[in-house]
Amino acid sequence: MKSIVLLKNKRRDRRAKSIRRRIAATASRPRLSVHRTTKHISAQVIDDVTGHTLCAVSTTSKKLADLLNGKTKSQKAAVIGGEIARMAKDKNVTEVVLDRGYSRYHGRVKALAEAAREAGLSL
Repeated sequence: MKSIVLLKNKRRDRRAKSIRRRIAATASRPRLSVHRTTKHISAQVIDDVTGHTLCAVSTTSKKLADLLNGKTKSQKAAVIGGEIARMAKDKNVTEVVLDRGYSRYHGRVKALAEAAREAGLSL
């Protein structure tokens, strides 16, 4: 009998691969990859053509500690979304493709995406 945790992880990996297969990222429209854990959230803009990460930010970042202190996880995700949009615009990236991985477009992932849109990033 297989462990329930192993089955959940297998389903999660299959879901993430299915989503990544449908994403068409180009050099002019890189991928905004969002990774969510129970405690933190991170986002990075990846150019799949060259395989390089253009910019990345996370709730574990020391420079954002003052901004994130005392906020809920959804509010922290919104701060991360605004910050990743600002960093991407500094690298002359205005359009990205959202890669939500295995996560649903709900809650913290949605808050991050909406904050990035409000900061001027086109998803």
